[in-house]
This record gives sequence, C-alpha cells and structure tokens, in this order.
Amino acid sequence: MPDLPQHKPVLAGTAYSSISGAGVRLEALPEGHLMHVLGAIEPTALAAELLKAGFAKTSIRKAGFRQWFVAGDEPLVPANLDALAAALAGKAFVMDQSHGRVRIGVSGRSSRALLSRGTAVDLDPSVFPDGHSAMTIVGHLSVQIVRTGKDSFELTVLRSFAESLWDDLTHMAASAEKDSV
Repeated sequence: MPDLPQHKPVLAGTAYSSISGAGVRLEALPEGHLMHVLGAIEPTALAAELLKAGFAKTSIRKAGFRQWFVAGDEPLVPANLDALAAALAGKAFVMDQSHGRVRIGVSGRSSRALLSRGTAVDLDPSVFPDGHSAMTIVGHLSVQIVRTGKDSFELTVLRSFAESLWDDLTHMAASAEKDSV
C-alpha cells in the first residue's frame, strides 16, 4: 500500500506566513483544528461538551442556522473528536473540517477598511462586535469572517482557495496603502 501524503500547510510556514504594512497585518494562522457542528444544540451546551471532550482552547463561531464552526490552534486528536461525537449523539453531528479549511488573521488599525474593500458585511463594532461571525463573500470567495478583537478578524476559507484569498487581501492592502499616500 502506498504511503498516504503528508499534511503540508497551505499558508502557515511558507512565504505567505505574514505581511504587515499600512496599518494592517495579515497572518496565516496555525492549521490546528476546525470542526463543523450541525444540530439542535445551543452554543453554551456545545461549549460545555467541548470542554468535557478535551477541547479547552477553541472558539465557537456561528456558521448558519443551527450550525457552528469550532476552531483552535492545536491539531485535532481523534480520541477527542470521538468523545465529542458520542456526547453530541442525538443532539448534533460533528465533522472534522481541519483538512479542508484554512484560517487567516487580519489585524491592525486599518483592518476594517481593508476588509470593507472585499465584502459588503458591515464590520462596525456596534453592528459586528467581538465574537460575531458572518458567512459572506470576499471578492469572489466564500469566507467566514469572525471579529476576534477591536481591530482584528479571522477569515476561514476553503483550503483550495486560501492562496487566492491571500493574494486578494495583499492586493487590497497595497491598494489601501496607495490610496492613503
């Protein structure tokens, strides 16, 4: 039987690792774990089950009606995923998406202005507070945007589109820098 291919990060640890300028920092976030949870379970109950299953350092992001993404920097431990699936049985389904999605951090005083060049989501803190998320389009790509701080966001994109999103973000950042001069 041939060896299975080894996981290779798309952005993290490559030439795409991070860039800074014009009040914006783009950063390829660790390709830890990302799970998609679907079902009739409230976020507080999901958080409790995540903690019991060994997912202490994760965040829950709304991804649609009765859908959440659960993201973290640590690699997925199969036993923890099995424990979570067992705990959620009858209430929700959980699917590992770690291999299929990549997270990109966008931060800095101009991060909101940069993202507004690519999406129609109103990112004003009064409308889009910390922890809030939205499934949207950035340019031509389907992306989940999460506010992670005052001037910081996390974008989750399908793995095969990660480099394209990165290129779009760097072009938007270069354009923003040129406009501010």
